[in-house]
Amino acid sequence: MGDQFFDKKQSLQSCPAGDDACPHFDEVQRLREEVKQLSALVRTDELTGLFNFRYFTQALGLEMERARRSGQSTCLIMCDLDHFKEINDVHGHEVGNEVLRHVAGLIRKAIRRLDIPCRYGGEEFALVLPDTTLGQGVRFANRLRLIIENSPFTSRDLELSIEASFGVDVYQRGQQLTEKEFVEQVDGYLYLAKQSGRNRVCHAEFDTGTDAPNPKQL
Repeated sequence: MGDQFFDKKQSLQSCPAGDDACPHFDEVQRLREEVKQLSALVRTDELTGLFNFRYFTQALGLEMERARRSGQSTCLIMCDLDHFKEINDVHGHEVGNEVLRHVAGLIRKAIRRLDIPCRYGGEEFALVLPDTTLGQGVRFANRLRLIIENSPFTSRDLELSIEASFGVDVYQRGQQLTEKEFVEQVDGYLYLAKQSGRNRVCHAEFDTGTDAPNPKQL
């Protein structure tokens, strides 16, 4: 058994990468594809197809470090679906899951390619927007809020209106927050949006005169 494993390993090591004439080329390609698929599964939320919580924490840390080095702010948006428990209670968890998938699809269509959409947990989503000012992040959050509000979930004879609340803030060079503290800060604005009546965006104050939107970005 050990000799057979050693012989197989030795044969795979002798296979030139990219040589389709190699007798082990197909096996090597299959293994590479399996590794790629497993890597995607590790970082992807199975229900929504967005990045999962584990990947979110890694990505946020990297983007905060990038902000410290480059001076370009990183925006974090926390989004929570309003009255989602009622959907589960009245229509069942499967419909609730379909609603989550529906919202995830809306998020994917609204973001830029460099943005990082994640399912934070339950009915809460987290969006990491690199190189984004607070004003740009707030405008995007409001646009996404309206997209969700104006895109009801439909299935057979069922139509459900969906609304969401948002908290937004940015991390900039010079700040001393940890990843956990930054998330808690943005989550505080999300909580304020919930307490203020839901279906709204709450955020830190910013000067609208110096934080003009960049149409190429958001």
